[in-house]
Amino acid sequence: MNPKQQSANRPTLNGITLEMIVTQLSESMGWEAMGEAVPIRCFTQNPSIKSSLKFLRRTPWARAKVEELYLRSLR
Repeated sequence: MNPKQQSANRPTLNGITLEMIVTQLSESMGWEAMGEAVPIRCFTQNPSIKSSLKFLRRTPWARAKVEELYLRSLR
């Protein structure tokens, strides 16, 4: 199953864009905590929404981890 199908199968993510997820996480958790939860450079070194989106759109495993982090943050 490709990442788009995985995202589509998660009803809690329907209608929520990756940009919305990254923006909400950065505002609620902060970049440092995001980098601890998902240790990727775009969160730990000069973080920005733009660089994070670029990386996450090209890296399915990282996107899945960020989506999981988002879902955990909603609980």
